[in-house]
Amino acid sequence: MRSPATTKHITAANRNKWDASAKYHEQSDQWSALKLGFAEKSYSVLDDIVSAALTSAGVDGAKLVQIGCNNGREILSTFSLGARRGLGLDQSQQFLQQAQTLQAISGHNCQFLCRDIYALPNNIEQDFDIALITIGVLNWMPDLIRFFEIAAGLLRPDGHMLVYETHPFLEMFDPESTTPHTPTFSYFKTQPHVESGLITYDGEKIANPGKSYWFPHQLGAIVSAITAAGLQIAKLEEFPHSIRE
Repeated sequence: MRSPATTKHITAANRNKWDASAKYHEQSDQWSALKLGFAEKSYSVLDDIVSAALTSAGVDGAKLVQIGCNNGREILSTFSLGARRGLGLDQSQQFLQQAQTLQAISGHNCQFLCRDIYALPNNIEQDFDIALITIGVLNWMPDLIRFFEIAAGLLRPDGHMLVYETHPFLEMFDPESTTPHTPTFSYFKTQPHVESGLITYDGEKIANPGKSYWFPHQLGAIVSAITAAGLQIAKLEEFPHSIRE
């Protein structure tokens, strides 16, 4: 567990990097497709696996919170499954502006709150039916135990948390290596990858002087943090496909 000061420094650095990256995402074909898609009430970017898991958790008529919602495309997609109300949390104001654009197009009953997950306001709702965490959230978190404690606190007593993330095994590989299918890093690496450059999904390299911090977390550390937060694990599934961009 890192000190609050260290955690604050890391999350601030990551926030600055995401804010600086947002405009490049808005110039992509994917962004144009999202704006066109959300004009249809039934539009969804969720794959069959996470859609089925949400349905099983009772998404129809439910109130959801997504932690690390980025541009809101996933929390807005839950309305195609019958969600009643949504709240998207993210610390990047620039990406939340995109989320608000998509919400206005969709007309869905969803709000967005710009906050560091480690510093949520005291008056935030704590009675959500489902908390959703998807790809690219956990590895930005320097303190997993505190993260899951806060996330669990957003749920009503019999609420559900759904985590659909990249398998930690992939953190052993370097996609930019000349041998990308050969393990490069130890599975037990605990220090973060410190990166420069902006954050893109298509592999484009865009220079930026700031640093960002990406933390490899072992599966055992993730499971332990979840149970330490008082959550009961009902199902742990692994899949042969990668959900990483």
